[in-house]
Amino acid sequence: MKHLDNERGAVSSEFAVIMAVFFTSFVLVVVYAGRVTQANNDVRSAAQEAARAASLTNTSTGAVAEAQRVAAANLVDSGLSCADGFTVNVDTANFTPGGNVSVAVTCHTSLRDLAAIGVPGTKTFAAKAVEVIDTYRASP
Repeated sequence: MKHLDNERGAVSSEFAVIMAVFFTSFVLVVVYAGRVTQANNDVRSAAQEAARAASLTNTSTGAVAEAQRVAAANLVDSGLSCADGFTVNVDTANFTPGGNVSVAVTCHTSLRDLAAIGVPGTKTFAAKAVEVIDTYRASP
């Protein structure tokens, strides 16, 4: 088999092109994983902060309002953009000293800027947190 002189270095060129595509794909996957992890942590943090704030209020009505306010503020401060808004569900069924309050936060966020790697347009992130209400707290 005879090698032509004008094909010298062809394998190196092909390898460089393939590696550029592979490296770009790898970087996009890392960016996607980072975005998903950050959004998940932001929603989890919002749920935890909201549950803690709710557990410090004196009434179940106040707990619901405070949990919704704190969750909204936490999501805004984190910079997470919830495409269709977000939901905050507060369970105060056991809102007594020694009981607990739970908060569930759900956020649908857009990933359209990462469409180049074939990710879905939106992803739903949800988290739930439960806080114990102080046993020795003063009653309202």
